[in-house]
This record gives sequence, C-alpha cells and structure tokens, in this order.
Amino acid sequence: MPLDPKAQSLLDMVYRVGAPRFAQLDERQARHSFQKLAYAFRPETPAVTSVTEVPIPRADGSVLMARLYRPIQAHAGERLPLFVFCHGGGWCIGDLESYDVFCRQIANGAAVAVLSVDYRLAPEHPFPAGYLDVALAVDWSIENADLLEIEPDAVALGGDSAGGNLTLAVALKRRDEQVLPALKHLVLIYPCTQILSDRPSRETYGEGYFLDKDSLEWFFERYLPGGEAADWRASPMNAQSLAGLPPMSFVTAQCDPLTDDVAAFAERCRAEGCDVVYREFAGMVHGFAILGGFFPQATEAVAAICTDLQARLAQG
Repeated sequence: MPLDPKAQSLLDMVYRVGAPRFAQLDERQARHSFQKLAYAFRPETPAVTSVTEVPIPRADGSVLMARLYRPIQAHAGERLPLFVFCHGGGWCIGDLESYDVFCRQIANGAAVAVLSVDYRLAPEHPFPAGYLDVALAVDWSIENADLLEIEPDAVALGGDSAGGNLTLAVALKRRDEQVLPALKHLVLIYPCTQILSDRPSRETYGEGYFLDKDSLEWFFERYLPGGEAADWRASPMNAQSLAGLPPMSFVTAQCDPLTDDVAAFAERCRAEGCDVVYREFAGMVHGFAILGGFFPQATEAVAAICTDLQARLAQG
C-alpha cells in the first residue's frame, strides 16, 4: 500500500519548506525541531486529575525526573495500575513536554496512572545511561507504590521508537534477574529492536519517509559511540532468548524503515512462546502515534493501546 494521503501531505509539507533533517542539525537544534513538530500536530490537551513532578534518586546522588499523571476518573487515595512510559527520539531528542498530551490520553483512556520518564539523553549521556534510568524508574516505582498510590503488582512498561527499545532491554533484564513482581504488559510502538539490520524496509523506506537512513545513523552514532550495537541492551533482537517476556502489544507503521525489524522481533517472540498482539497501521510513517491532531490513525492507536493496558492490568 502507498503512503496514506495524510502522511503524504505531511511529508510534502516538510520537504517543500526545506526543513532540515536531524542529521543536518546539532543536538540542540534537533531537540527544538522535534518539539515544534510534536506541538504543531498533537491533539488538544485533555484534563487529568493531577500531574506531579517526581524526583527519583540515583545512587550517585543525582536525580532522575519523571512525571506522574493520574486519570480524570481517579479518586483521592485510590490505588491505580501503573504504566511507566519511555518517550522516543533516538535516545538523543524527545522530552516530557513533547509527550505530555500522549501520556494524558493513555492515563484517561486506560484508567491508569502514567509515569513518564525523563531519562538521560545522548550524546551527553550515551549508552547505557537511558537504559539504566528506565530500569531505575521501574524498580523505584514498585518500591514506592504507597507514595505513588499505585498497585505494585499491576505495572506495565512501554515506549515508542527508542523508548520501545529501552522497554525491551529493561524487560529482558528483569526477566533474567527474575525480579518480582513481574511486569504485566509491554507496549511497543515502532520500537528499534536491532541497531544493525539489512532487512528490506531499511532500504525501501530509508529516504523520503520522515525517518531516513542518515537520521538513523545520526542517532546511532551518538547513542553508541563505543560501538555497542551488538549488545542485547542496545539490540534486543540479539538476546539469546526472548522466552518469558511479558505479554506485549506492538503498534507499527507500514512505511517505516524499522518495520521489518519489528515484525521479525514479534515473530520470534511468538515462536518462543510469548503472548503477542501486533497491529500495523497501513500507509503510516514512523512517529505518527503522537500526532493525533493530524492523523486519525493516531487516535485509533491510542485507543488500542488503552484497551490492551486495561485488559492486562486488570489482572494485577
């Protein structure tokens, strides 16, 4: 299927105005460019019961910041399931503000608390800093369930793009270390499952579909300056086994250079006994899920994610 007409119009607009690509910018400029895109095409901001900035202490005395959303239907003192969310942006860009509306949508739609993690970004903090921050956020949230008013045995983890990559790495770590309570669900929105890949979509959609080959290389070079691409924490597909991971939901975009990698990962998960729900959105490009002010498919994707979260976390 060709590009969806809305996706084509967005790409036409971006390329017509000559907007520079990430690979043509420095980190500060790229972060600002991403913010502008997210703000321009996100839906209206829904009300929630509360939004709280949460400082999470690191062992070295520094602080990892996160933001906790409680849904509009929540009551004071009510313990809620928790969804820990990791934003996308190639481990180099993206922030809490750019994903504020998306987290509010998930909180209200799934009737869960959402903890959005402001993990450290490369190149200032390359691999494995982001991975360590997300692992810490999950552990700390469960240990401080009373403070957050959440159910410690009803916790899900998820993210988009680089955030999906971090989600998988942390889920594999927790599985290997047999950490309890186990995560109930993973939400994987066009995750990067493998740094180095020669699957066809890398070439088919590597130019002119928003996330291009040069931008991927720009992200990889900054996140992995030591050449750790083969490490399973950077490339979860390289894990010796995927068996025993929590149930997972995938949201993918058809016209995405990562789409074949995601499909291969999901198929391997199924083959190794994992519970997998896989949804590919025809004609969509990488990044569409947070652009609900422009793409109706983003609203569909959010609704599907919320349905899956409700079903899995209700079992906590």
